[in-house]
Amino acid sequence: MEKTARKFRPFLFIFLLAAAACTRTPEPPEAAETAKAKNIILLIGDGMGPQQLGLLLTYARQAPHSVLRNTDTAFERILKQGGVMGMSMTHAAHVLVTDSAASGTQMATGQPAGLEMIGSDPDGYPIRTILETAKQQGRATGLVSDTRLTHATPAAFAAHQPHRSMENEIALEMLNTGPEVMLSGGLRYWIPREANVPGSGVRKELEWMSNGAIDIESRRRDNRHLVREAREKGYTVAFTRGQLKRAEGKILGLFADSALPDAITVNRTKDDPNRTVPTLREMAMKAIDVLSRDKRGFFLMIEAGQIDWAAHHNDTGTLLHEMLNINAVLNCVLDWTQDRTDTLVIVTADHETGGFCFSYHAADLPGPKNLPGPLFARRTFQPRFNFGRPEILDKIYRQRRSYQEIFSDLFDALPKAQQTPAKLMEIVNANTEFSISEAQAARILETERNPWYVPGHRYLGSRTVPKLDVNDAFYPYMNEDNRHNLLALAVATRQMATWATGTHTATPVPVFARGPGQAAFGRVLHHVDLAHSLKCCRPKIVKG
Repeated sequence: MEKTARKFRPFLFIFLLAAAACTRTPEPPEAAETAKAKNIILLIGDGMGPQQLGLLLTYARQAPHSVLRNTDTAFERILKQGGVMGMSMTHAAHVLVTDSAASGTQMATGQPAGLEMIGSDPDGYPIRTILETAKQQGRATGLVSDTRLTHATPAAFAAHQPHRSMENEIALEMLNTGPEVMLSGGLRYWIPREANVPGSGVRKELEWMSNGAIDIESRRRDNRHLVREAREKGYTVAFTRGQLKRAEGKILGLFADSALPDAITVNRTKDDPNRTVPTLREMAMKAIDVLSRDKRGFFLMIEAGQIDWAAHHNDTGTLLHEMLNINAVLNCVLDWTQDRTDTLVIVTADHETGGFCFSYHAADLPGPKNLPGPLFARRTFQPRFNFGRPEILDKIYRQRRSYQEIFSDLFDALPKAQQTPAKLMEIVNANTEFSISEAQAARILETERNPWYVPGHRYLGSRTVPKLDVNDAFYPYMNEDNRHNLLALAVATRQMATWATGTHTATPVPVFARGPGQAAFGRVLHHVDLAHSLKCCRPKIVKG
C-alpha cells in the first residue's frame, strides 16, 4: 500500500499549464513601472512550489488548533493589499529541470543559466547580477539566508564560479563584491585552515570573537582569514544574535559553522533567553533596518532555504514548520512596507522540490456512520476511501525533531552497538506523532549498494545506502542517504502524505508581487522574464 502511495503524481493540471506556457511571453509594458521602485525585496522560498504553499494554506484553514492567529496567510495578505500573483517556470538552459545554482542565476541575471554554475551563462561566461547592477546604481545591497552564505542561491547573486561546490572561492568573491549586509551561516568557508589546530592563535581569536557560540572548523584549503579581511574592509562581524542587534553599518553575520537551525528547532528555542542564533525573521528585519537608511534605495534577497531540505527528505512535519517560517518573514516584510509606495516585494521560489501533496487512499477506511438526513434513512454512510481528517494537520505540526536531527544528531550519535531498529523506533516515536514499528525501523535501516553511484563524483560516496524498492534514481543523495525518505514512506498513509521524488521537479512556482511595477509579475513567466521585469537588472555578459 505504501508503494502505491508513492506512485501518485499530484497536480497534473500544473504540468498541463506548464506545457501550454513553454514559450516565454514578451515583457509587458507595465514592467517599466518597476524602475520607480526605490527598494526591491526578493524573498525566495527554496523548493517552495504550489504544493508547499498548499500545505501551509491547508494547515491555516483546516487544522483544528492552527498556531496562526487567523486563517489568512501572508501570501493571501499580499493579495488583499492589492498585490498580484503569477506563475514562473524554472528550467535551466537546455534541460527540463533546474538546480538551485542555475535557477538562482536566472533570477539574478535575466539570462538562461548552465546547471550547477554560479552567475554564469551556459557557455561559462560571467553575467552581471541584479545585486552588482544595484551597487553600480548606488543602491545598498544585502543577502540573507538560513542555509550558508556561500550556498547556491545567495552565491548566485554575488559570485561567478564554474560550480556551486566551490564555496571557498565563492566566499572570497562575495567579500570582494561587497554587499553591505550579508547574514547567514557557513563560517567554515571564511576562516583559515589553521583554525583547525587546537590551541592555535587564530582558533583562540575566533573562539573569543564568537563567545564560544559556534563550532570552529575550517573547510578552506588555504590560510585566508576572510573574517579578518572583512573587518579590514569596514564590516562589523557578528557571530551571535546579541552581536547582530548591536551591529551598525556594513555587517557580515556568520551564525553557524554550516547551516542555521531548522524551523522546528527555531520554534522550540525561540523564547530561550540564552539563544545565540538569530532567526531568519530577525536577520531579515535587521537587514531592512540597515539598508533602508541609504537614501538611494536598496536591493535585498532573503532566502528561506530549508524548505528545500525538508522536501528533499520528504519530511512533512519539518516542511510545515519551514512554511510557517517563511510566512512569518513575509508578514514582517509586509508590516514594514504597509504604508510605503516606494518598495517592490516579490515572493517566489527557485524551483519545487519533492512533489508533495495530500492524497486519499484505501488504507484505514472509516467505519459506517448514521446520518440524520432523509437520504440516509435506510442506509448508513461509509466512504469507499480514506480522505483524511483535519486532526492529522495538528499531529504533523507537533513533530518535535526534523528527520535530519532524528538520524544525524540522535541515532547516528549512538555507539554502533546501540544503532538498532528498536532504538530507531524509540527515537522516532518520541519525536513524531506517527509511530513506527520495530519491523518498519529495520526496513528503514536496510542497505544496499546504490545503483546510481557515479564513481569519482564529487558528492557521491561508495558506501551503502538504505534500500529503496522503486524509482531509486529519484533518490540519489548518497551523501545524506535515503533513510529520511524511507521513514516518510513508512508513515505516508497515516499522514495522508504523498511524495513524488527526493529531488527537484519542473513544476512552475508561484510569484507574488506588491509595489511599483507589480503588474509585470501577474502572468505566466520564466525566471529569466522575472529578472527582466526588475528594471534595475540590466543583464550583461562579461566576455574576457
